[in-house]
Amino acid sequence: MRDRNKFRMTHQRMVILEEVKKDHSHPTADEIFARARGKMPKISLATVYRNLEMLAGRGLIRKLEPGRPQMRFDGEIHDHYHLTCMYCGRLEDSVIDSADQALAGLQHSLKNVNESGIISHRLEFVGLCKKCRTTKPSEEKDENVSQI
Repeated sequence: MRDRNKFRMTHQRMVILEEVKKDHSHPTADEIFARARGKMPKISLATVYRNLEMLAGRGLIRKLEPGRPQMRFDGEIHDHYHLTCMYCGRLEDSVIDSADQALAGLQHSLKNVNESGIISHRLEFVGLCKKCRTTKPSEEKDENVSQI
C-alpha cells in the first residue's frame, strides 16, 4: 500500500514550482502550463493542475482564488498583500508589508478571534498597478477612480 503523505519532488513538479516562483505576476494554471510545456512538451494540463494543487497543499506555493475569474498562483509564500489594478486587472504584490504597524492591530485582533474559527485573513487593495500609473493619461485614471 502506498503512503499518501509521501511527497517526491519529481522533475515535473520542480519545473512547475520554478515557473510559479520566477513569475511575480501571479500566473494562472494555463500560463504555467504554456511555460512548462516549453520545457516538457508532453506534459498535460491535468498534470499541471494536479501538481499545482499538490504544491499548494504542501505550502510551497499559494493559491489565490477568491473573487478572481481564474485561479492564480503565488510563489511568495510569506504573508503579504496584493493590489489588483482596476484598469488592466493585473495582480501584483502590495508595497504594504504585512508586518507594517498600521496593520499589526488588525492582525492581532484576528488572531484573538479563535472562538469564531478564524485561522487566517486576506486583505487586498484595489488601485492602479505600477505600469498603469506610469503609462495611462491622468484624465483616464481619474475617470476610472470615480467608478469604484
